[in-house]
Amino acid sequence: MSAFHFQPRSLAAGRGIAPAALLGLLLLGACKKGSTDPGGFPIVAPLVVAFTQAGLYPEGVQYDAPNARFLVTSLTTGRLGQVTDAGVYSTPFADDPKVVSAIGAYLDEPRSRVLVAVSDPGANPARSTPATAGKLARLAIFNRSNPAAAPTVVELGSLRPALGHFANDVAVDAQGNAYVTDSYANLIYKVDAQNNATVFLEDAARLGTPAPGAFGFNGIVFHPDGYLLVAKSDNGVIYKVPLANPAGYAPVATTQNLTAADGLLLQDNTTLQVVSNAQAKVFRLTTANGFGAAALSGTFTTQPQFPTTLARRDDKSYVLYANLDALFAGRMPAVSQYSINQVTFQ
Repeated sequence: MSAFHFQPRSLAAGRGIAPAALLGLLLLGACKKGSTDPGGFPIVAPLVVAFTQAGLYPEGVQYDAPNARFLVTSLTTGRLGQVTDAGVYSTPFADDPKVVSAIGAYLDEPRSRVLVAVSDPGANPARSTPATAGKLARLAIFNRSNPAAAPTVVELGSLRPALGHFANDVAVDAQGNAYVTDSYANLIYKVDAQNNATVFLEDAARLGTPAPGAFGFNGIVFHPDGYLLVAKSDNGVIYKVPLANPAGYAPVATTQNLTAADGLLLQDNTTLQVVSNAQAKVFRLTTANGFGAAALSGTFTTQPQFPTTLARRDDKSYVLYANLDALFAGRMPAVSQYSINQVTFQ
C-alpha cells in the first residue's frame, strides 16, 4: 500500500458499492478450467471471487489450497479472515488486540504458519492509540492447523524506537526465517525460526524517502537462489538483497515505470509480478541474469480499486482489489464489496 493522510470520518460503518466492484459481481459466475484433482476431474478456478464485508479494507491475500480458501487481512479490524470461492467471508483465526491493523500476509506451507505484518495507520479505532499510530511494527504468527490458538506476536519497531514504523509485507526463506519490510523506517527486519528479531537491512542515507510518512519499502519475496526482491514504492525500484550480504543490495535494472510498486509475486525463478496500486496495473518482469536486470513481458490493467498484492493458485495469479484509497480519503459510505481477480497478462 502507499502513504495516505487518514481522516477519522471514514471509520463510521456503512454499506457502499464501488461501481467497479459491481463488475466483479457480474463476473463472479464466469469461470474457466484450472488444474485437475487426483481423480482426473477438472478443478474450476473462478475468474473473480467477490465478497461482501462492510468496511473490511483488506490488504494482504494468500491462497490456502488444502482448505480451498483465500486468506485476507484487514486494516480496520486487525483480523485474519478467509474467503471461499462462493464469496463467503468468515474469521476462523484467533483475534488478538495486539494486531491493530493486519497488512501483508505470507502462508508458510511447510510450517503451517500464516505470518502477518502488523501496523497502526489509524484505521482501527478500537485498537489504535496515540502511542502506536504511525509507530508500530509487529509480526503476528498464526497456526494454520490450529486457527483458534492465539498468535505469537513479535515486536519489531522497538529495535529502532526513535523512528516511525509501518510493517508492510512478509517473505520467508527455506530455513523458516521471516523478513518484514518497514515502509516508514525503510528497513527490513529478520525474524528467525525461534522468533528472535533483528534488523537485517538498514541504510538511511541511500534508502530513505523524501519525507516522513512517505512509503518506501513495500512488497518482498524470497528467491530460492538466496536473495530477496524488495519493492520501494516512492521511487519504483526493485532491489535485489543477498541473504549472505544484505549490504551488497543493488537495484534491478529495468526501463519499466514501477512507481507505487506494492505487492510482489515470484511466478518462477525468472519471472516477477509487480502490483502498482496507483497505476492500477500488474506488471510481469522477466530476467535472463538472475535479476541483475529485468524487462517487461506482460501487463494486466486492473479496475481502479487500489490493487495491493497477489496470490498464486495453481498456475494462476490473483490480485486483490482493496479500495484503500477510499478508506484513507475518508469517502463514505464505507466500501462493502471487494474482489480477488484472476490476472491475465497482455
